[in-house]
Amino acid sequence: MKREMGIARCGLACCLCSENEHCHGCNSGECPGSTWCENRKCSMEKKIGHCYECDNKCEKGMLSKIKPYGFTLFVKRYGVDQLLDCLERNEENGIVYHREGIVGDYDDFDDVEKLIEFIKNGK
Repeated sequence: MKREMGIARCGLACCLCSENEHCHGCNSGECPGSTWCENRKCSMEKKIGHCYECDNKCEKGMLSKIKPYGFTLFVKRYGVDQLLDCLERNEENGIVYHREGIVGDYDDFDDVEKLIEFIKNGK
């Protein structure tokens, strides 16, 4: 885990991403989604660093997918440090963020509350 990479604007875990060797995040000036990422554009227009800082209930862009949406809700409830702590503990216990391509253990959910419980409890 590269904890210093933190969480993307949309809630994805850059710190665990298999792409973080060549992608340096939303604010790096090298963001591969800089021209198309709806969440990056929106958060920049609102002058906030992350979607979890916004008071609106939003499911646009990457937030239409359960993993970034769930991570964003988790941070709104418990804070970014708690998310990073949970992700780090889960990784140490064998939970994989990207197992095949960009799909891993956090993608096996269709209920956001079950995903949040999985993040918190690792099971």
